[in-house]
Amino acid sequence: MDTLATLQAYWWLLIAVLGAALVFLLFVQGGQSMLYCKSTDAERQLMVNSLGRKWEFTYTTLVVFGGAFFAAFPLFYSTSFGGAYWLWMLILLSFVIQAFSYEFRRRKGNIYGTRFYDFLLLCNGFFGCTLLGVAVGVFFFGGDFIVTKTNLLDVSAPVISLWAPTHGLEAIACWKNLLLGITVFFLARTMGALYFINNIGGDGGFTARMRRKTLVNGLIFAVLFVAFTVVLLCTAGLRENEAGVFVKEPNIYLHNLLGMWWCAVIFLLGVVAVLAGIFGSAFSKTWRGGIWVAGFGVAAVIVVLFCIAGYGHTAYMPSNLDPQSSLSISNSSSSLFTLKVMSWVSVLVPFVLAYIWIVWRKMNSAPLTEEELEKDSHVY
Repeated sequence: MDTLATLQAYWWLLIAVLGAALVFLLFVQGGQSMLYCKSTDAERQLMVNSLGRKWEFTYTTLVVFGGAFFAAFPLFYSTSFGGAYWLWMLILLSFVIQAFSYEFRRRKGNIYGTRFYDFLLLCNGFFGCTLLGVAVGVFFFGGDFIVTKTNLLDVSAPVISLWAPTHGLEAIACWKNLLLGITVFFLARTMGALYFINNIGGDGGFTARMRRKTLVNGLIFAVLFVAFTVVLLCTAGLRENEAGVFVKEPNIYLHNLLGMWWCAVIFLLGVVAVLAGIFGSAFSKTWRGGIWVAGFGVAAVIVVLFCIAGYGHTAYMPSNLDPQSSLSISNSSSSLFTLKVMSWVSVLVPFVLAYIWIVWRKMNSAPLTEEELEKDSHVY
């Protein structure tokens, strides 16, 4: 493998790790979707303040995820973010309303009341998770676009990627993408319940209710995930041959999973960890660490899904209109020089992760309770 191919694989792995972190952090959105689930005003305030300490992590990771694509795979960035902009605008809108909901929910002079902003948080919880799942589904099931690099020479319309007139909305109508989106939503709800068990103190009715929600949402997620996995492994994809031509291959993701044995092992370990976190938390009356066990499993599975989507000369974003316009990590990456420079920048990633971990530990030095909420200087 030459230097360029090595750096392309390296950056795809970094993006996979960022994607895994983003999906894990969607527990914030999952928790927001449960604000109206038979919660008292005091419990709802605890839930909002608990999530309010973490929501910036999700938002920041989403931005970094997009920035990594811009740096390493600019053709994807221009094709997806610049072409399927209605889908991405809906995603960003759902996160924007989340941001000002936490900011204005309890601000003096709020004429709408806290319930209005709780409803906006709930909308972010559902639409943010589901639409992100739909966007990732395009990685596997394709989008309606055509890439014509010679368009850059057209002064009147220098657009390298032409998308269908619906500009990404058609992805929402694809049942396979929606299946992944709903799967991500119930995963986020499961992780949200696990987070509340870990972060909010007390062994009373609230914690018991969150353990039941972990079981219910976890079972729904498990069924949906099995369905998505079967659909994915039976899906035909495109593989780039030595001549740079994309050729259709049946069951391509199954072949990739079996061909990279380490991916299959990590995938199985991840699934076991997720199930252990769900059922361990649901049936134990004292264990609070399920979020970390399940979180490790979620991260492992997401990394594997990215690997089988991009490695092995697979088109990680197939074109449903023109197969030869499909994107792979080799034909959509930055130049060798750019990848080298950005690789030095990526050395800072462990320090950023360490900073996040330190801040997280500081925030979670003790489980949040109603007594501590009353003493908190910032109540969302």
